[in-house]
Amino acid sequence: MNQMTLLRNPKERKLLFSAGLSWMFDAMDVGMISFVVAALAKDWMLGPEQIGLLTSINSVGMAVGAAAAGILADRFGRKSVLLWTLLIFSAASGLSAFATGFAVLCVLRFVAGFGLGGELPVASTLVAESMPASQRGRAVVLLESFWAVGWILSALIAFFVIPDYGWRIAFGLGAVPALYALYLRRAIDDSPRFAEIKRAPVSLSKRIATVWSSEYRRSTIMLWILWFTVVFSYYGMFLWLPTVMVLKGFSLVKSFEYVLIMTLAQLPGYFTAAYFIEKFGRKFVLVIYLLLTAVSAAWFGNSTTEGMLMAAGICLSFFNLGAWGGMYAYTPELYPTSIRSTGAGLATSFGRIGGIIAPLLVGVLVGRSVGIGSIFMLFFATIVVGALAVLFLGKETKGTELL
Repeated sequence: MNQMTLLRNPKERKLLFSAGLSWMFDAMDVGMISFVVAALAKDWMLGPEQIGLLTSINSVGMAVGAAAAGILADRFGRKSVLLWTLLIFSAASGLSAFATGFAVLCVLRFVAGFGLGGELPVASTLVAESMPASQRGRAVVLLESFWAVGWILSALIAFFVIPDYGWRIAFGLGAVPALYALYLRRAIDDSPRFAEIKRAPVSLSKRIATVWSSEYRRSTIMLWILWFTVVFSYYGMFLWLPTVMVLKGFSLVKSFEYVLIMTLAQLPGYFTAAYFIEKFGRKFVLVIYLLLTAVSAAWFGNSTTEGMLMAAGICLSFFNLGAWGGMYAYTPELYPTSIRSTGAGLATSFGRIGGIIAPLLVGVLVGRSVGIGSIFMLFFATIVVGALAVLFLGKETKGTELL
């Protein structure tokens, strides 16, 4: 059955599709970085440490943006913060096309990351609060599936545009979402649950205190571990994926082609997770998909043939992105409306620290001639830690009404 038909309310479908397109543009920009750095390494003669720094700067912005947007969305509304973050990252991405040097590009990528990191937890919170309990988990995973579409677009742009027209054109296309924000302003409404608490806003200090209160502390610890391990492994592996393919002996164009094929596997990963999450629950999907991601990471890092590399990469994309969908569905359900966006934003922000560390660490390890197999075994161990945190600290939220 088509997953979209399960959302019978036209208003719910419109919200999911509208928010999903903004999510797609986010993914397109993040994905573009992974391809652009492979081209920049040749054009600007960047070393592994500089590549790691550039990708990490983007994650620093995402960490700051996630915390700020989450806090602001509980005060000023999900819709308005979503629109502002979309405009911020679009403008910075477009301006990146005119960067005159490495330092300027780093500054612009920080600003773009701020908008990117802010949009994601706010969009997932908006969709989660606007859907019925029986469809909420599936809807948020389907929202996250637009990430795969964005990565596929970035891979297509990398394959067809960058080799002939250069990386600046690719960045310039990142300004397109600014036009979409004008449509989004009229197309979606704010969360009905936010309208209920808007009349009696909770102070920032009280919201943060509640996130760490005895009632929610266990969930908060679990989410912070989960987000850190998943973001650390994802940005360490996928932002370096085209460069890793080059290091394994493939040409730049060939590496883009293979990464595009691997990226296509993200879509069925999301769709299977969207189906299983309402059938078997959030914890089951997260634990199983994370463990299979860990196995795929170990397999990919130690692959010795072209066929093994492709098969492992496809499995890595399939299970890792399915786990991301489950994580985004699970996170907003663990907090009440008054602190939901704050709690989700803080967990996401802490996770982005992993996204800062991982690309830098991979750059340092590659620079010191550490083998790709050893690097991916590190990701294997990290992902297993996240799965165990969910298994032993997480609680099931399938079918429960939001507070």
